Amino acid sequence: MGKAGRVACIFTPYVLTIASLICIIFVGLGCTKASSNALNNLYFLRINLENMTSEGSKTTTEIENILSENGITDVSSSDVSDVIDQLKSDSTLADFYQIGLWGYCDGDITNNKKDVSTCSNPKAEFYFDPFSVWGLDDSSVKDELPSDYNKLMKIYKAVSKWMFIAYLIAFIATILAIVVGFFAICSRWGSCVTTLVAVFAFIFTAAGSITSTVLFSIFRSTLKGTLEAYGITLSMGKNIYVATWLATAFSLAAVIFWTFSVCCCSGRSPYGHRNNNRGIRSVPAEKAPYTYEPLGAGGQAPYGQQQNTSYPAPVAHGDYPAPNTTHQQSNAYEPFRHA
Repeated sequence: MGKAGRVACIFTPYVLTIASLICIIFVGLGCTKASSNALNNLYFLRINLENMTSEGSKTTTEIENILSENGITDVSSSDVSDVIDQLKSDSTLADFYQIGLWGYCDGDITNNKKDVSTCSNPKAEFYFDPFSVWGLDDSSVKDELPSDYNKLMKIYKAVSKWMFIAYLIAFIATILAIVVGFFAICSRWGSCVTTLVAVFAFIFTAAGSITSTVLFSIFRSTLKGTLEAYGITLSMGKNIYVATWLATAFSLAAVIFWTFSVCCCSGRSPYGHRNNNRGIRSVPAEKAPYTYEPLGAGGQAPYGQQQNTSYPAPVAHGDYPAPNTTHQQSNAYEPFRHA
């Protein structure tokens, strides 16, 4: 297979790698621009505070049972109500908050329509700290929180940091795979190097997707029962998870096809042989059909006979030369081979 076949062979993994990069870019652009409705729909988790109230919809016993199931035993339902009262009185809250990879966005809800008003400045290794965002770091609200709050926030911060790093490495590795992929057109060695880079990109793309999905799923399931009793709802975004898992799927498919290009689709031409003396590829000349040559043409007559190379001189038309009995006798039984 020649160069054209080689180009056709790596076309599929190259397109898949580009598709994976586009999906990763969409994940990174979520919650970065308030004026873009498309980017505002890319979020990991949405916190809806529109119907927040200090009067729980469940009984005191039910709320305390939910708290104990989540490992919170030193907080009562009245403590939660006091925190929400202070939260509503001590700060100006938006109706909802959306968490992205680089920051968050907030906005108001009018006639069931969510309008994003502001987005935070993009920040590396971002994690959503509600009390910092709501300006309650120095208030007495934190005194009402369980003792495990700081421990849980440290875990959440560490996992969010790892998630950000995983996506960043996946982004860089995917770009590198696209650049190195140009060299895969030339040889299988180029495909081999590209495959290694593509595997590296896939590992971190999958790691980012798994981390984000598990992190916010646990976050939502842990706090859902307690917060919904006070009108606070948590919902996970759909578009950003579709984008991140599509990036993972495209990256995996690219690895498979890059590996295939290492084993197959050589760029060498199947014609011609390499000259051992000069290393130059050449095409052997073919002899004309129906031609013969004696086996002893290399200088030695077969069967130990002496080769007679004398031939009669040309004569005029109509005359026939006398037979050369010596030549005829020496070559009478000489075998011939087909060229």
